[in-house]
Amino acid sequence: MLFLVLAVFLFGVLLGTAGHVPAAVTVVAGIAIAAWLAVFFVRERRKATTSSKGAHR
Repeated sequence: MLFLVLAVFLFGVLLGTAGHVPAAVTVVAGIAIAAWLAVFFVRERRKATTSSKGAHR
């Protein structure tokens, strides 16, 4: 997953909008997206463990 995020980030820097904005803006946006993905991952993991505990009863 981390490789995919890095690959998309590098592709965006070379060809996309990230190529037209300052590097600092791109880095801040990348950090924001990474934080959002981390929060999503934790919430989904917590939901999966909570629902699997109830299934074993």
